[in-house]
Amino acid sequence: MTSRLTLGATVAATVLFSAVVGASAQTYEVTKLVPGSAFHGVHGLGIDKAGRLFAGSVAGAALYEVDRNNGTAKILIPTPEGMADDIAFAPDGTMAWTGFLTGDLYSRKAGGPIKKLASGLPGINSLAYRKDGRLYATTVFLGDALYEIDVEGVKPPRMIMEKMGGLNGFEFGPDDMLYGPLWFKGQVAKVDVDKAELTVVADGFKVPAAVNFDSKGNLWVVDTALGQLVRVDPKTGAKKMVAQLKPSLDNLAIDDKDHIFVSNMADNGIQEVDPETGAAKQIIIGKLALPGGIGVVSDAGKDTIYIADVFAYRTVDGATGEVSEPARMHTAGGTLEYPMSATAKGDDVILSSWFTGTVQVIDRKTGATREMMHGFKAPHDAIRLDDGSILVSELGNKSLVRVSGEHGKDRTALITGLEGPVGLVAGTSGDVYVTEAFAGMVSKVAANGEKTVVAKDLKMPEGIARGPDGKLIVAEVGAKRIVEIDPQGGAVRVIASDLPIGLAGAPGGLPTNIPTGVGVDASGTIYFSSDVENAIYKIAKK
Repeated sequence: MTSRLTLGATVAATVLFSAVVGASAQTYEVTKLVPGSAFHGVHGLGIDKAGRLFAGSVAGAALYEVDRNNGTAKILIPTPEGMADDIAFAPDGTMAWTGFLTGDLYSRKAGGPIKKLASGLPGINSLAYRKDGRLYATTVFLGDALYEIDVEGVKPPRMIMEKMGGLNGFEFGPDDMLYGPLWFKGQVAKVDVDKAELTVVADGFKVPAAVNFDSKGNLWVVDTALGQLVRVDPKTGAKKMVAQLKPSLDNLAIDDKDHIFVSNMADNGIQEVDPETGAAKQIIIGKLALPGGIGVVSDAGKDTIYIADVFAYRTVDGATGEVSEPARMHTAGGTLEYPMSATAKGDDVILSSWFTGTVQVIDRKTGATREMMHGFKAPHDAIRLDDGSILVSELGNKSLVRVSGEHGKDRTALITGLEGPVGLVAGTSGDVYVTEAFAGMVSKVAANGEKTVVAKDLKMPEGIARGPDGKLIVAEVGAKRIVEIDPQGGAVRVIASDLPIGLAGAPGGLPTNIPTGVGVDASGTIYFSSDVENAIYKIAKK
């Protein structure tokens, strides 16, 4: 991943690759169809005394400095220490941040070394400094507790209280009380951290995600599900919706001039909101958030790419690159659960997420969810078989699982003992092909569960698709290339190399991280996702 990411032109310069087979040579043109963006999902925001804006990414495992005038971002602290779900500044200017997946909390004084203040707190989420310089943090989603953190990193975290209801992005108020949203209760509360007493300040929110105070003592709240920025009187609890934004809001920060900055996970974006008028100015935004698996369908010569975009489910026009969004995370009544893989065929788009253990079947034409199945162990892909059942590559159990029955309750292992099963594609006569990322193989699995190795000695093969000629197209992520594999003899041919794929796995996650998706249209044109750039590429024969 580059250290500086900008929102650039919509189409990058094309790159030509030549694949040689025997005496013949086939040349391919690689074109960027959807431009990339900064971040990989943007979460916590912080502003230092100099007015510089900082933003954190969990999946991207990096902490960024944002140029709010130019709309660009550069990595300030890279992975692994840079994972930041929230950012806070101490009275002396020390910056602290939380590594949600790793359970680590870090700090750094200006120009100084990074110091680990706490560890062993999975789900460590929000943090804030008190006026006296003491530091407090909460675990949310993977825990539900409030701690005081030793700013020297010597003493272990001291638990103050637990089971509050998801005390998320919080801040200390002028009265030295800690104010924050209760994500799971739709309320904003204040906590006396010395007495461990919690009092509800305002309620009636859908999913409040974060709060912050302005210089006048107003409390500002972002409601992620409704996409609203709300002003709250902390004394009376009276609320006023000031700005209607898009859902999937995550955090906010307010500078000394009361400019309000709001982050949006699904937009990969940050907006500046005028507190008086509610007018929003986009500082930075992406077409995509963090694209993983993709499926491609050709309808009457028109290609549509269906994308598991982690914070959204999106589609792309294969000719124009136009992006549409049937659904995004954290919307009122929404059903998405961090989709990371996608396949598309017939009337189905099937999304899966190893993070939430879910497989979701969506009507390709209406966008409605038909089935939502839970309880899988790190599912990395899923396809519909000819008999109507669904086959899931369950990496956590090293297996391919056949799923059928009401709500997918009937689950039978077709094969076990696979080494990192990731991508799936149907073959002929009821067989399927699966990439075994950890073994570096592509295997064929028959309907009776018998396995045949098709190709080996690959480096982290992930996404897989089948071309109109029956050849397999595979994202060999460890080698940063797309290859074609003959399923008959296993011959491997490089189609394109030196590709921006293979985002380094976030600490606390899996080596596969965000699976690189590939798809092929009816004419043999190949599409693939770039998790490094948050882009979609197109490979066409010359």
